[in-house]
Amino acid sequence: MKFGTKAIHAGVHPDPATGAIMTPIYQTSTYVQRSPGDHKGFEYSRTHNPTRSQLQDALAALDNGKHGLAFASGMAAIDCIVKLLQPGDEVISTNDLYGGSYRLFTKVYATYGIKFHFVPMHDMAAVEAAVTERTKLIWVETPTNPLLNVIDIAAASAVAKKAGALLVVDNTFSTPYLQTPLELGADMVMYSLTKYMGGHSDTVMGAVVVNDDELHQRLSFFQNACGGTPGPQDCFLVLRGLKTLHVRMQRHCENGRKVAEYLKAHPKVEKVFWPGFADHPNHSVAARQMRDFGGMISFVLKGDRKEDAIAVLEKFQLFSLAESLGGVESLSGHPATMTHASIPAEERRKAGLSDSLIRLSVGIEDAEDLIEDLAQAIG
Repeated sequence: MKFGTKAIHAGVHPDPATGAIMTPIYQTSTYVQRSPGDHKGFEYSRTHNPTRSQLQDALAALDNGKHGLAFASGMAAIDCIVKLLQPGDEVISTNDLYGGSYRLFTKVYATYGIKFHFVPMHDMAAVEAAVTERTKLIWVETPTNPLLNVIDIAAASAVAKKAGALLVVDNTFSTPYLQTPLELGADMVMYSLTKYMGGHSDTVMGAVVVNDDELHQRLSFFQNACGGTPGPQDCFLVLRGLKTLHVRMQRHCENGRKVAEYLKAHPKVEKVFWPGFADHPNHSVAARQMRDFGGMISFVLKGDRKEDAIAVLEKFQLFSLAESLGGVESLSGHPATMTHASIPAEERRKAGLSDSLIRLSVGIEDAEDLIEDLAQAIG
C-alpha cells in the first residue's frame, strides 16, 4: 500500500456498531462489564479507549511498525521512554537538541542519577567516543531543531547495537512521510503529534512507535501506570489530520524549497539552514534517508544582530510569531528566547545557535505570498 492510501485507510476501520466511516469520539471514562473481568476489551479510559486504539494502530501503520502508543504531549512520550532507564545509566544525545527535551533530561532525570552526554551527532565519531559501558540509550533528533543538522540513523543504529543500547529517533520534523526510522535500525520512533502529524495547530499530543513486543509491553505499563494519556477528542483530531498528511507534507516541502532558495539569494541573509542544499552538512545523508527535505528552515541575517532579527519577526504578516510548528499556516520563531530558552546561552552558542537565529515553519499557503512577506519584513 502506497503512503497516501495508507494515510487514509491503514490502521482504521468503520465503527462496528454503526458503520461510521470516521472513528467515533468515545467520550467515556469507564465501560460496563457483564461480570467482573467479563468485558469487551475496555475497562477504564486511562488504560484503553477505542478512539485512542484506532489512532495508535494508524500511527504504527504509517511508520511500518507493529505497535503505537499515544500520549498527552510529546514531552509525555519522551518521559515514558526515559522511564525505561535506571540510576547510573547513560544517554547520548545531540548538542542542539530541542529545548524541552534538554530541560527534561537535565532538570528532571539527571537528578535521579541518569547521566546525559550532548555531542555533535552529525559527526558519528563523536557519538562513538561518548559511548561507555553504561550507555543504555542513544537519542537522535534529525533534522535537529532549529539548526536542521542531519544525523545518520543507520550509522547511529550500528553504534547503538555495538554498545547494547536502544536507539530512539525523534522524527517530529520529518514525519513518516519523509523518513521511517524503524526501517533504518531505530528501536523507537517518537513524535510530537502536535506538529505535522496533527497538522492544524489545534491539539497537543505525542506518540511512540516500536516493533519489539517486550519493549511495547514495558512502555504500555508506564503509559497506563503514569497516566500521561490523551483524551478521545484529541485522538480524533489527530486521526483526521493523518488523512491529509501526505498532501500537506508534499506542499510543505515544495514551499520550503522555494523559501529556502529565496533566502539564500537574499543580500541581507548571511546563512540559511535547510537540508536540501548541496552544501548543507550531511546533505548526502539526508538525500539517502529522507524522501524530501521538509518545510523547516532557519536563517541568520548579515551582522548577526539580535535586534535585527526581532525587527524582522515583528514585521511578518503571514509568518505568525508563535511557539510550535508544522501547522498548515506559516509560523516564525526566535529559538533563543522561545523554544530553546531553557538551554543555557553558552551551550546554545557552542552548538551554533546564535541569538539572532530565526526559525521558520513554512506552511501550505501560496509560496509567492510567503516570499512577498519575507521581502517586506527583511527589506
